[in-house]
Amino acid sequence: MSIRYLLGFLLVLLSTGVQAANPVQDFFQSTGKIYVVFAVILSIFVGIILFLVRIERKINRLENQINPS
Repeated sequence: MSIRYLLGFLLVLLSTGVQAANPVQDFFQSTGKIYVVFAVILSIFVGIILFLVRIERKINRLENQINPS
């Protein structure tokens, strides 16, 4: 069920990019800097996801040490 909500949210986010571009977006696209902005945003999101996965593994390891089953 949560995957449906996540996919719906991603669909809404991706559909907003189809709308009319504003002047700042036109500037970034015309100078080719839109790829730099995209790469920075993507690297931030990947870093956050990797951080959360790492923290989750550490928490699971600590929980297993406290309550071995």
